[in-house]
Amino acid sequence: MKRIFAAAAVLALCSGAAFADEKPTDEEAAKIKAAVAVWGCEGGTYEKESEGSGVFEAEDVKCKAGQYDFRLDKDFNVFVITRD
Repeated sequence: MKRIFAAAAVLALCSGAAFADEKPTDEEAAKIKAAVAVWGCEGGTYEKESEGSGVFEAEDVKCKAGQYDFRLDKDFNVFVITRD
């Protein structure tokens, strides 16, 4: 029973690593920065989802009303904003 649990835990940890986000290119980061600036926000960290979805993330972005996370599509259009 312990072996099955250990194997399941290792499998879960390894499968999570396969979906780690990537750092966007400098050009992509500039487009993300411009997209969040339209909303009057700046800063944060930028990531590109590695699942092939073409989705970008801007996390911990500072806005006048607080701190937010943005999700952008492959054309750098914001489609989700959540308060952090």
